[in-house]
Amino acid sequence: MAEDPAATPSAPTARSGREVRKVALASLVGTSIEWYDFYIYGLAAVTVFAPQFFPKVSSLTGTLAAFATFAVGFIARPIGGIVFGHLGDRIGRKATLVTTLVTMGVATTLIGLLPTYAAIGALAPVLLVVLRLVQGFAVGGEWGGAVLISVEHAPESKRAFYGSFPQLGVPIGLIASNAIFLVLAASMPAEAFTSWGWRVPFLLSAVLVLVGLWVRLRIEESSEFVAVKRTGSMALPLASVLRHHFPQVLCGIAMFTGITGIGYMAATYTIQYGTSSLGLPRAALIAIVLVVAVLEVPLILWVSAGADRWGLSRTIVAGSLATAVVAALFLPLLASGSLLLIAVAVAGARWASAPMWGPSAALAAECYPTEIRYSGASVGYQLGSIVGGALAPIFTTLLLASSLGMAGASAYLVLITLISGLGALAADRIVRRAGTRTPERTPA
Repeated sequence: MAEDPAATPSAPTARSGREVRKVALASLVGTSIEWYDFYIYGLAAVTVFAPQFFPKVSSLTGTLAAFATFAVGFIARPIGGIVFGHLGDRIGRKATLVTTLVTMGVATTLIGLLPTYAAIGALAPVLLVVLRLVQGFAVGGEWGGAVLISVEHAPESKRAFYGSFPQLGVPIGLIASNAIFLVLAASMPAEAFTSWGWRVPFLLSAVLVLVGLWVRLRIEESSEFVAVKRTGSMALPLASVLRHHFPQVLCGIAMFTGITGIGYMAATYTIQYGTSSLGLPRAALIAIVLVVAVLEVPLILWVSAGADRWGLSRTIVAGSLATAVVAALFLPLLASGSLLLIAVAVAGARWASAPMWGPSAALAAECYPTEIRYSGASVGYQLGSIVGGALAPIFTTLLLASSLGMAGASAYLVLITLISGLGALAADRIVRRAGTRTPERTPA
């Protein structure tokens, strides 16, 4: 087949509404489980991992070490995006998604069985990092496949809406992980939770993965991919992405930098900062994140449905500007020590970024032809997650401890959210210039 064809070789078969909804639900269930696994690590990193796996260092160093193991998962995500993106473009979306789900489930369950530093010494944090790498590797391949199989099944006029279903896995995974941590923390003494209770959410992953597999094995392959597969698979999809579509990769990195950065600040950094620096009750902070995430789900669906009418980039830019305002106030509200103001900060960060997060899946998919779409969308998203999600908590912690203080850290958060809007604008311009968006998808 040609190295970089301008369009899909043959028209995909239209799917029934029932099939589209089934695929969207399968994407939602699978990504929810994957993000549950990913987020429980983040919660454990800010609550128990420092004393359990890094007991021989100072409080600040232990916190940074725990955040570093959290960030390691992001470092592995582009590798997973490359490997599973290649497989997804070569053999199919469905088979790849089953593999990523099993890989994530095994790694998460093993973390729940991992001995601590007190039991095996320095080997404990080493094994923790290895398993976190496996988690990152799996989720690196998950996002692209889940988004694409949902978007590619959807009718052209509703791709932002159905593309948002795998995006809902993030708040739903956040809800599930925070809920179980909250229940466990409330139902047992703090010493018991720190000693062994934190393992329960990790071990529960084994059950959830079985449910996810049952759902995913029942869906059909993307018809767009089947149409491309008939003409032959591209030998090296990533090579074509980097040679012919590198500007789209840069747009993806920019677009997802602020989205993931502010998201993880609200979801994980808030809990760590509130407990370690402000001495606030962990259960109250987890409850705030939980309630905010519950209300975030219908908001993402609403703005994503609207984005099919308003335009993808317009919606994302509006979210970027709104989130930049919240980002400027986020840390001062957090530092107030008031649970009410902290709730406002978390809600503002998560809800203002919903117009960015929901439609970004469809825009990322539009940037590439079907035969290299998995590789291209995955690499851009995962690299953006490193620049944003992985580094935002670390950079914020370091900036707050530096002479730049609150002002410098707040300016950094504002900057990365504005970068997301610019990335969406540039991506939209590329798509329009390439002519790959149908008139039905082009806003008036």
